[in-house]
Amino acid sequence: MGEGRSLSETIVLITGATAGIGAACARRFAAHGARLVLVGRRADRLDCLRHELGESAPIHTLELDIRDRCAVTRGLAELPSEFGALDVLINNAGIALGLEPAQRGDLNDWAATVDTNIMGLLYCTHAALPGMVARNRGHIVNLGSVAGSYPYPGGNVYCGTKAFIHQFSLALRADLLGTKVRVTCIEPGKVESELAHVRFKGDAAKAAAVYADTEPMTPDDIAEAIHWCVTRPAHLNINTIELMPVDQAFNPLAVHRIRN
Repeated sequence: MGEGRSLSETIVLITGATAGIGAACARRFAAHGARLVLVGRRADRLDCLRHELGESAPIHTLELDIRDRCAVTRGLAELPSEFGALDVLINNAGIALGLEPAQRGDLNDWAATVDTNIMGLLYCTHAALPGMVARNRGHIVNLGSVAGSYPYPGGNVYCGTKAFIHQFSLALRADLLGTKVRVTCIEPGKVESELAHVRFKGDAAKAAAVYADTEPMTPDDIAEAIHWCVTRPAHLNINTIELMPVDQAFNPLAVHRIRN
């Protein structure tokens, strides 16, 4: 799929499609005529997105929780024939919960983060990949984070899951050598989205403070990067893209000073 080429015959499945980067990807790919499979847990939002985009491109919605292995396997296996031969899987769904240090971490939050960010991504990839290999075409796009490379206090499990996504993406590329299936890991820094609301469990003040007096990236910025990767010539694989807003950079290493 080269620059400017129509995506009208391209089938794109997007997880976490009901908000943020997922919804932005749906709008961008719909605008270029792709056939969309939109996956999310909130049926009402899926319906709204389908009605919004329905005139732009063919759309099939799939209400499921990617943490449910059987639901993912069944849902992808039972896609209508006109949506079944997936060309692109955008593993976008993910969560971040809490900012407590590990010694005070909530084990339920840890489990939910691992189940969503790692296991959900694996279930979707495992269901979609054999068909791509059999057709000898396809593209897996995984949403990582700069948190996978640059840890921060309270990030513990979230940072670990994003590090996994980075390494899994590279290993997947190694496994797929000899096929024409591509793999890309997109690793954003601060993006203004619902992630902060989820992390602070609906505390709007805490979520707003994350973005106060800054100019974060938008979901559209990330969707544009993903679309660019997918539309590169078929012989070209973009391994990893790391993005940050201009007003975000790298902290100095922390030092704890002992005071008598």
